[in-house]
Amino acid sequence: MLVYSNILVRKDYLFIIMFLSTLIFSSTAFSNYSNNVAVTNIVNGQINPDQINSTITTGIVNTQDIPLEKVRVGDIEMGYKMFGKGEPIVLHNGASDNMDAWNPVLLSILSSNNTVILFDSRGIGNTTVGTEPYSIQLLANDTADLLDALKIQKANVLGYSLGTFITQQFAISYPDRVSSIILIAGSCGGKDGIPKPAEFYKLQANIVNKTLNNETISNDEFKTLITASLGSGWIKLYPESAEIPENMTLTAAKPGLSPEMMNKQNNLGLAWEATNWDGACDDLVKIAKPLLIITGTDDNYYMPNENALVIASKVPGAWLVQIKDAGHAVPDQYPEQVGKIVQTFLSSIK
Repeated sequence: MLVYSNILVRKDYLFIIMFLSTLIFSSTAFSNYSNNVAVTNIVNGQINPDQINSTITTGIVNTQDIPLEKVRVGDIEMGYKMFGKGEPIVLHNGASDNMDAWNPVLLSILSSNNTVILFDSRGIGNTTVGTEPYSIQLLANDTADLLDALKIQKANVLGYSLGTFITQQFAISYPDRVSSIILIAGSCGGKDGIPKPAEFYKLQANIVNKTLNNETISNDEFKTLITASLGSGWIKLYPESAEIPENMTLTAAKPGLSPEMMNKQNNLGLAWEATNWDGACDDLVKIAKPLLIITGTDDNYYMPNENALVIASKVPGAWLVQIKDAGHAVPDQYPEQVGKIVQTFLSSIK
């Protein structure tokens, strides 16, 4: 579940597939995927981001300039930041990230038409650990308690990576509090989920064990993590992005992260992806909320991009966007494009 995201930002072509029952101009049948699951109403399009009118030239959001607020949430004190204007959108961080890890360009776009709510998950950054047994359900309950404290009845919810698990569980447990669901580089887990490659799982487990035992992580291990995060297409175009910074450590890459919390979050991810669990897709269908799924075509290790197709094939009317030459770090690789896609989706469901 570890992600390295301090990378170059590049504009290129986006390959978009939208599952939209209302679009008529181009559709086809897609079959023989994932145990012959049939997917219909697929709309294909090609976008050149250089042709998108960019408005991101000034006024970039710097979360360091936004006052930190704290509130009592259940058994913890939670740190959060809130800014922007419009309908609320709650962002669930990637594994072991604090709230300042979100890309400033992405936040700038989202906050132009939404009130953005960032927060540190329990045990990370400015939020205390608490005493409750650590679980995805507990983190979903924390989100509900935070909205209660902020007197917000309903919000759009967005999750990245491990944050997609929390987003889905929150939507399933509290459907009346959800306006829409946005999943970036995620999975709904269970028997239909596509697991990460076994060798990558072993690498992550080894890194977690080394961190817990205060052992040195090799440059080769770091490079494998970075390569997996960025994807082969990106590195082919920008080979320098896979270079390892001097004195690289997990502490430097993930401020506010303790080895114990990293282990807890790693275990959460493994539990969610377990094949003996039914997963969340069927429950997402039942709550029938507008759903946007974004994935990088080269996310093959952290959260294999086929998981996005699984979710979209199971949830009628879901939007699926695949971004070419992007890996697991897609929100950092293409922040402006991801922001505009999210805004288009939110505008369409009003």
